Amino acid sequence: MNNQALSGRDLAAALAVVVIWGLNFVAMKLALRDFTPWQLGAARYVFALVPLIFFVPRPKVPWRWLAAYGLAQGVGQFGLLFLGFELGMSSALASVLMQTQVFFTTIIGYFLLKERLTRQITGGLVFAGLGLLCFAMSFLAAHDVTATQMTISGFVLTLSAAAMWGVSNIVARNLQRSSPGYNPFQFVVWSSLTPIIPFVMMSWAFDPAEAQSNWTNASVTGWLGVAYLGWLATITAYGLWTHLLKRHPANRVAPFSLGVPVIGLVAGMLTFGETIGLWQAVGVAFIGLSLFVVMFGARVLKYVQLRS
Repeated sequence: MNNQALSGRDLAAALAVVVIWGLNFVAMKLALRDFTPWQLGAARYVFALVPLIFFVPRPKVPWRWLAAYGLAQGVGQFGLLFLGFELGMSSALASVLMQTQVFFTTIIGYFLLKERLTRQITGGLVFAGLGLLCFAMSFLAAHDVTATQMTISGFVLTLSAAAMWGVSNIVARNLQRSSPGYNPFQFVVWSSLTPIIPFVMMSWAFDPAEAQSNWTNASVTGWLGVAYLGWLATITAYGLWTHLLKRHPANRVAPFSLGVPVIGLVAGMLTFGETIGLWQAVGVAFIGLSLFVVMFGARVLKYVQLRS
């Protein structure tokens, strides 16, 4: 594990993940116009798996790690998130709430992995917490139109999805400790096997019979959304994300995802006409400040000390 600051290449990878995942929420909502949450989950991981599984060798890790990551990140995170969208969650608000995974990752990593909290990470999390508090205030403000874009069930499911994202981050960190030489790309491809059967079983159990026609009647936009989720958001972004977690502590990598809601908010507003209130604007500012502190806080502090 690298305890130094992220290199230029790692920083570029982290920012690429932020953009892909920011647009990810738009792709989800577009695809859910044609598929049920369980169908979308199955389709996402079939696209992530095929055709790569025929060319990518299985990673040299025990099957239990592939299963644990696939269940936490696939069925847990995205199953709950897709269902949250279905039950009343805007893409803009979801992109914000999902970033509470930073708190789950940091807390679990601190207690289970003994990962230390640096001053810039702690400061960044404080500002991020203030940002999320501002978003919560927008939900409570009856006069704020954005408060009507979220249901209680959508909120609970999205927050639960964020918790499962934190769990999958910790699984990746534990995997690094047990199998330090594993290949992150191979791992992401083969872990995509795990969610498919649970999603198919849930579709069979909960989807109405007429929903089966979705597979033949889905629009081009719906299939493009599935392809984006499978090939870009899963294979490309999670491959880069797992690679970063392999090289750096979880509490150093996780805060980069705080840039996702900025992209998600803008994309949701432009694509679906979703609105942003005053409290949300202040929240975005706090989240941007938290990213700046995490990424450049140490350098700024060192510069100030040298100048003083």
